Amino acid sequence: MVVDLIRSRAALEAEIWTLRQQINVLRRTAPKKLSFSAIDRLAFVALYRLFPNVREVLAIVKPETIVRWHRAGFRSHWRWKSRPRGGRPTVPLEICRLIREMSIANPLWGAPRIHGELLKLGVGIGQTSVAKYMVRRRDPPSQGWRTFLRNHADGIAAMDMFVVPTISFRLLYGLLIMGHGRRHILWFGVTARPTTEWIANQVTQACGWEQAPRYLIRDRDGAYGEVLIRRLRSIGIRDRPTSPRSPWQKWIC
Repeated sequence: MVVDLIRSRAALEAEIWTLRQQINVLRRTAPKKLSFSAIDRLAFVALYRLFPNVREVLAIVKPETIVRWHRAGFRSHWRWKSRPRGGRPTVPLEICRLIREMSIANPLWGAPRIHGELLKLGVGIGQTSVAKYMVRRRDPPSQGWRTFLRNHADGIAAMDMFVVPTISFRLLYGLLIMGHGRRHILWFGVTARPTTEWIANQVTQACGWEQAPRYLIRDRDGAYGEVLIRRLRSIGIRDRPTSPRSPWQKWIC
């Protein structure tokens, strides 16, 4: 390649014609399917990547074949990059038996509780592994959300906010607090600026200091800040936010 840089153009073209004629002779006598080594394929792919126009002078191999070789090498490279480098350590059989015995002896314990007890014993294991080796039951290990609402309906209040567009294109924010016992409205307020302090004052006026419910169900709106949580604790109300993307958990409100 270095010598070709100082050779004349006529000499290079004569050599190219000679090589082409030899290729034509070899094509007539060679078998239909040729075998290529890995080095041959790498050379063709490198030339194709450096000079894409060489596809026009290919004679013993089709351009689609070189493109296929290139894609195959690309897949092989990333398969090697993403190869597994070891997985989780295996859980000893004694730990698996201990998890199973703990779940059988304590049917109300879930995976977080058993995981915490194992950490107290110095057993380093993940919570997902604990859930994997627990005894399978048809019913949940603890009461569900519906059971919680049914058992404590008299002491539960639900809170929700909604938006009301006015005729002057303003937005008003309404706050509704409803009791679960007889499903009656405890408080209703409207404001143009729903700050956390305003919501906390509305809860105080709705529940008072004597007839406050035991639990307050709310969603995860950003307006319910730390001021509201501290106010609920001072009144003696236990804050119960719903699960993410679970509006049915406060469907009454």
